[in-house]
Amino acid sequence: MSATDEPLSVLHVDDDPDLGALVKTFLERDGSGIDCTVATETSPTDALERIRDSESAFDCVISDYKMPEMNGVAFLEAVRETHPELPLLLFSGEATNDVAAEIIQAGLTDYLRKGLGTDQYTMLIRRVEHAVEGGGQFDPEAETELDGVGVVGSDERFEEADDTYASFYGYDADDVEGKHWSELHPEEEVEHIRTHVLPVVRRGGEWSGRSRGLRSDGSTFTESKMVTALDDGRLLIAVSELDDSGLGTTD
Repeated sequence: MSATDEPLSVLHVDDDPDLGALVKTFLERDGSGIDCTVATETSPTDALERIRDSESAFDCVISDYKMPEMNGVAFLEAVRETHPELPLLLFSGEATNDVAAEIIQAGLTDYLRKGLGTDQYTMLIRRVEHAVEGGGQFDPEAETELDGVGVVGSDERFEEADDTYASFYGYDADDVEGKHWSELHPEEEVEHIRTHVLPVVRRGGEWSGRSRGLRSDGSTFTESKMVTALDDGRLLIAVSELDDSGLGTTD
C-alpha cells in the first residue's frame, strides 16, 4: 500500500489478452491480500508509452518474456531508461536458468515462472506485494521453480495448503489442513520460529529466510520461507525446498 493508502497501480504486459484478464481478476479480487488496480497491455510499445506518460504513476510492472515487437528483457531495459527504481516482475514460461543472465543485467526485481492452476496467481500477488514493499533485485540462486503456499489461522493451525506445499513435507493437502504449524518443523526450529519469526510478522512485518522443515517420515530438509501476516490475523506462508548440497542435513 502506498503512503497515501491509495490502491497500488499495477501494469501487466502480455500479448495473451486472456491471461491479462486473469491476472487482473486475481490481483483485484477481495481477499487477494493487497488493494490494487490493474491495467493491461498486449503491446510492449503501448505499455512503454503508458509508463512514460506524465499522468501515469504505476507502482509495479509485470511483464511476459516472449512477446512480439520486443522480448521481456528488452522491454525491461527500455523501462529502466526512464524509471530506474520502478519494481519490475517477469511472469513468464521461460525456465529461470535460460534467462537469468539477461534479466539480472536488465535489473529485474523478481521472476515468477508461469504454472498451472490458480496457485501461480496467489504467488504472483505475494511477489507484487514484496516487490513494492521491499524492492531489491532478482537473485537466481534464491529462485526455484516450485513454490508452495499455505494459510495458518489464528489458532496456529493450517486452514489450507496447496498440493506443492504439502508435498514438501510428505503429505497430501488434506492431511496438512488442521495441523499445527509446529508439526512441520523439528523441535529446535519451532523455538527459533516462535522467538525470531512470529514476533516480526505479528507486528505487521514480513519474514523471509531459511529454516528446517520436518517431513512425515521424520527426515528434515532446508526450506526457503516467507511468512506474511494477513489483515485478519492469519498467516500466509510460502515455501520452496532448497537443495541441501553443501548445507548439511540433520536427518
